[in-house]
Amino acid sequence: MDPAFISPFIESVQNVFSTMLQLPVVVGEPRLKTDPKASYDITGIIGLSGDVSGAVALSFPRTTAERIVAIFCGMEISADHADFPDAVGELVNMISGGAKANFPNRNVSISCPSVIIGEGHRVMNQSETPAAILPFETDCGVMAVEIAVRDNAKKVAA
Repeated sequence: MDPAFISPFIESVQNVFSTMLQLPVVVGEPRLKTDPKASYDITGIIGLSGDVSGAVALSFPRTTAERIVAIFCGMEISADHADFPDAVGELVNMISGGAKANFPNRNVSISCPSVIIGEGHRVMNQSETPAAILPFETDCGVMAVEIAVRDNAKKVAA
């Protein structure tokens, strides 16, 4: 994966969490993802297509997700509530949209989000598309952004 795709996601997470949640985030050391198992039990996923293709997953432990969604919605919502996946989906949508805006000279579209809730679920990425995990820490707990994208513009130009 092109390391230039990491910074837009870090910046977008920091922007979304500071403006929408007034919640600071501390970025951990990015690492290569080698296991298809999601980082945590609740994951919002957005697909990317166009000059850049792949997927972005925002993954939380249940407790962290419930705390963040409570701040985002202004009320307590458990992971079992019908509106909970929509809130997680909107967070990954805002993060993906913000990052997409920072891909210079790229035509990129994002899909509607999907949210998976459950222990041990796996997020399978396109073959031959390496994935990176960006760990974050907040006052609400830990979370991770998993990025598996490839630059289709470079492939066409080659």
